[in-house]
Amino acid sequence: MKARFIRIAAASVLAIAVSAGIAWWQVRNAETTVESGVKTAVPIGGPFTLTDNHGRTVTDADFRGKYMLIYFGYTYCPDVCPTELGVMTQVVDQLGPKAERIQPVFITVDPDRDTVAHINDYVGLFHPRLVGLTGTEEQVREAARAYRVYYAKAPMKDGKPEDYLMDHSSFIYLMGPDGKFVGVYPGGTAADKIVQDLSGRIDG
Repeated sequence: MKARFIRIAAASVLAIAVSAGIAWWQVRNAETTVESGVKTAVPIGGPFTLTDNHGRTVTDADFRGKYMLIYFGYTYCPDVCPTELGVMTQVVDQLGPKAERIQPVFITVDPDRDTVAHINDYVGLFHPRLVGLTGTEEQVREAARAYRVYYAKAPMKDGKPEDYLMDHSSFIYLMGPDGKFVGVYPGGTAADKIVQDLSGRIDG
């Protein structure tokens, strides 16, 4: 019985690792950086219906006419999420008046804990123009699937059921004013580099 449990656990870990690898490969092969010019046969992005941090139902169509910077994460994230949202905040600030052409968006992958009120408090820590989106588990799953985002609960050892982290891929997605996928900024991309790229697109 113990050996069978170990085999099942090992298979589960392998399945999660493979899923994460596939999601990472799909996005990286879609376009490693927005300026690479490498397009993909794998569709990235698509329609979504979620709830914003003020409790309003929104869809992807509500953001047409602006470039969207989208990051998938969760409010209880201890490190990478606040770091990347901090980068997005710097980008918006450094763009100055050009930032009116940009809409920063944070989409949770942890809808169980990230309620409207909680996500509203969270995005308020970064930038007043940052929109936070949550929804039902199915709505979030559909949005994540459209953007090839990997995420999974990672329970903490000896913790309560509500004490867990979320494993997730980390990219800032750039969507065009027409709602179509432009590219990604990999985690760790400097704000200055993103500003330079976006400025060129806005001016062009």
